[in-house]
Amino acid sequence: MKKLLQAYATYNRWAYQQITDTILEMDEHLHQQIVKSSFPNLYATVLHLWDAESIWWQRMEGHQQLVIPSKQFNPAMKEAINGLLQQAGEWERFLQHCTEDDLHREFAYKNLKGEAFTSAVWTVVHHLFNHGTYHRGQLVTMMRELGVTTIPATDFIHWYRTRV
Repeated sequence: MKKLLQAYATYNRWAYQQITDTILEMDEHLHQQIVKSSFPNLYATVLHLWDAESIWWQRMEGHQQLVIPSKQFNPAMKEAINGLLQQAGEWERFLQHCTEDDLHREFAYKNLKGEAFTSAVWTVVHHLFNHGTYHRGQLVTMMRELGVTTIPATDFIHWYRTRV
């Protein structure tokens, strides 16, 4: 399981990098342009991804008071992307150094509604990577709606075939 999750962590960071590099090449006004999706624009979607990656990291680390990036300050798109990529890198480093026991460790946390749960680390990590894939797909659709014609391939198999 560890080897698979390590691969997904590296892929997750790489896929974020591919998509966000393209976003940063766009005209900045398009980052805030309203496009019908789960979140109103590219910027809000990137913030949501950063929030989710950060919140799950803090929960796994046992933090009782969560620091939610989007609620702490109003970053520019570049800063939000840097925060997302940095957090994705934390997950990647964690998975490189953790043990199988670390992955099976259960931890208690509360969701944003205050409801208590207990989950194994591996289930949260797996959820997080699925979550990222889902919202990267939305980012791609939003970018197409905004007229972007050159969007990088971010499928797992593409990453796997082209990795060094």
